Amino acid sequence: MPLYEFECPRCGARFEELVRVGGVAPCARCEENETRRLFSPVAAPHKWHIDRGRARDSDTRRAEREARRVERFAEQRSRRRAGGGELSGGPS
Repeated sequence: MPLYEFECPRCGARFEELVRVGGVAPCARCEENETRRLFSPVAAPHKWHIDRGRARDSDTRRAEREARRVERFAEQRSRRRAGGGELSGGPS
């Protein structure tokens, strides 16, 4: 159910209510049934702005992390193949 904003013509109260499409909600203050639905614009999505320098730095750091991860994986794989034992440091 959508959230709509209403206004009461009797007491002037404004309130939001979850109602079915085309439905009306009684006034929370004076219980008037003839409330009027108001136009409520949807908020525009936030535009994330990142300048080119920050984006480049972020990409560089991400690439370095990925390279380190790949190196660690390769080292662990070569140790396992050479019979270097378990990764957890437990008994073999």
